[in-house]
Amino acid sequence: MVASRKQRTSRRSNGKSDYFDGLPDDIIICIFRKLCSTASCPSHFISVLLTCKRLNTLGLHPLVLRKANPKSFAVGARNWSESAHRFLKECAKSGNSEACYTLGMIEFYCLQNRRSGISLLAKAAIKSHAQALYSLAVIQFNGSGGTKNDKNLRAGIILCARAAGLGHFTALRELGHCLQDGYGTSQNIAEGRRLLVQANTLEAMSQLGSKALPRVLLHQLSTSFSTPLEIDVANKFLVEWYGLKDDALGPEGLRMCSNARCGRPETRRHEFRRCSVCGTRFYCSRGCQALDWKMKHKGECIPSWELFFMENGVAHVEDGQVEQWFHAVDEGNDDVESMQDEDGVDTFVEI
Repeated sequence: MVASRKQRTSRRSNGKSDYFDGLPDDIIICIFRKLCSTASCPSHFISVLLTCKRLNTLGLHPLVLRKANPKSFAVGARNWSESAHRFLKECAKSGNSEACYTLGMIEFYCLQNRRSGISLLAKAAIKSHAQALYSLAVIQFNGSGGTKNDKNLRAGIILCARAAGLGHFTALRELGHCLQDGYGTSQNIAEGRRLLVQANTLEAMSQLGSKALPRVLLHQLSTSFSTPLEIDVANKFLVEWYGLKDDALGPEGLRMCSNARCGRPETRRHEFRRCSVCGTRFYCSRGCQALDWKMKHKGECIPSWELFFMENGVAHVEDGQVEQWFHAVDEGNDDVESMQDEDGVDTFVEI
């Protein structure tokens, strides 16, 4: 009789441990989808995967990975590994547009897998991912990964317009400059100025918060994947990746974008454009130049000829010396393009 009581107790205790196993897979997947979409760091999600074999299997289900938010796979460059790469690939394979964009940027700019990176960015862009559309536009404008002849300004304009239509104000600013300067499209100064004002207004409103936004603009901004207030996962990875490796750019003398929040490197010499006033800053796009100008460069930009003579201790400069210096600079930098307007680095509206 004692043996029979022990047996019943054992069955009862075993029954308690089997309650979780009795849950249908669909319910667990729903819980995982919610967890994955709200996780604030990778450990919140990965720690659950390590609990048991069943949770590991269901947690990596495509329906779960498709809902993963960027913070759940925001692995820093310091912690980059084959397993992290594999996890991002699985997220991208499941159809997660954020993962496609993030992995595409890493593949293209960090791992030098240009074709794979472009393919992943295009996969995200097809799903109307604004940041992916804008990143592809930057690649087309610069001819990144190829030669100078591989630039496709028309494609860059189209991609910028699509990203701007989704509320991406950096793309809107880029498009405004292109229209204003006739770069890759027919020149329309009035329309370009209007887009620049609209981009600055959208950016200012996003910083003020949603309470200050009209309903129409709130819908536009809600579709934007990043704002200047917060660096996105992909750009943060690029900044950290090249910050850790002094020789990451190789011996070719390639430069990083001077916007500290961008992280994009040149893929060939003289790919990026420089500030035409000081000549010491290089940018992958108008958007990066505008952001760096407002954050830092506005207070540091000194005309290059003034900087040259200051560094050489010349107190008085004659006109002939300035002309001679400019002639020498022009001869030595034929391949470097300027991207500064005649009236300043960018067109801003004080809000």
